[in-house]
Amino acid sequence: MNYRSRTEIVAMILDAANGGTTKPKIMYKVMITYNQLKNYLSVMIENNLIEYFEGTKTFKTTEKGLNLLKIHNEMTELLHTSVKHD
Repeated sequence: MNYRSRTEIVAMILDAANGGTTKPKIMYKVMITYNQLKNYLSVMIENNLIEYFEGTKTFKTTEKGLNLLKIHNEMTELLHTSVKHD
């Protein structure tokens, strides 16, 4: 697998948690370890990118997280487009 930046991993977690999901499903979709996920989720919850629901033990991307994901996807698209034209 190619090297992924922290930003890319954050975007993948936001995408995986869009609509709500559990830790194991995020780990499987993003292909990171439990400890890595724990660290990312901690920072992402602190920054209001993801919220945790105790009752259902699920994580869901917040509005702020969705905005960040949208910006990330647009930037990625722009970079891929500009690389093709160079």
